[in-house]
Amino acid sequence: MNNLENKIEVILFFKGEPVTLKKLEEILKVSKEEITEAVSNLKNNLSGRGVVLIQKEDQISMGTAPEFSILIENLQKEELNKDLSKASLETLSIVLYKSGVSRAEIDYIRGVNSSFTLRALSVRGLVEKTSDPKDSRKYIYKPTLELLSFMGVKSIEELIDYEEVKKMVEVGAKEMTSEMADENTNVQ
Repeated sequence: MNNLENKIEVILFFKGEPVTLKKLEEILKVSKEEITEAVSNLKNNLSGRGVVLIQKEDQISMGTAPEFSILIENLQKEELNKDLSKASLETLSIVLYKSGVSRAEIDYIRGVNSSFTLRALSVRGLVEKTSDPKDSRKYIYKPTLELLSFMGVKSIEELIDYEEVKKMVEVGAKEMTSEMADENTNVQ
């Protein structure tokens, strides 16, 4: 594999969600043709392995090979029966009290990448990913109705110390936005 293919593979692995070809062009600062060729080569190189490249229109992501679906199904069943990890509880708390939060905000508040944790919570049916109404290129995470039902609350506002915790989470999100704005100013 060439260097560009490796970089695309790393980006897809790190993101843990679909990425547009246009976004890859921007990140890697290469032409559309170079991205198209590298994606095609990466797809061929992954052929016959446990991980595959999935492409839908102009979006690509990493996935598991269809022949391993039974294995993945068994792992998911096992995962669903386990207790939630500390990382999952932290992430779930942020999603609950923020009730509409981007992965970047969750990562900032927790101080670590939350891709895999969000995916695990989504698989368990505890959070849902929806398009951000402010920016259709981004996603926000919200608690599911099943989660609220499981917790025995009719609305998020019934959560313990809801207003107090919500304010703390919002302060963290505002700090993140402020820091990102400062970084963008310094870059220009």
